[in-house]
Amino acid sequence: MSNRKDEEALRASDPAYPKTESNVIGGHKATISNPRTSEEAKQHSREVLEQLHGGGETAHSAPEGEKDHGNVKRGLKATISNQFVSDEAKERAKERLETGDY
Repeated sequence: MSNRKDEEALRASDPAYPKTESNVIGGHKATISNPRTSEEAKQHSREVLEQLHGGGETAHSAPEGEKDHGNVKRGLKATISNQFVSDEAKERAKERLETGDY
């Protein structure tokens, strides 16, 4: 019987499983949020994320307390094209896009 570490070692050496930075970051974030993961493993993942990106923020993360302007803009555009949104809400979304209020 093989154990999980053996399987992970095989995957790590297999070119069919490329190791990208975003996959590594995602795996460590999953480890931190998994309630079944030991505190030791969570601490290790926090340390790795801190080394990689100062705490796990990705290049697309907005600073804490700020919204990602690209996401807000896309949301406003979606509001305008959504058939279930009122005309009043669509008009407000158009105005915000025109003025850059996002």
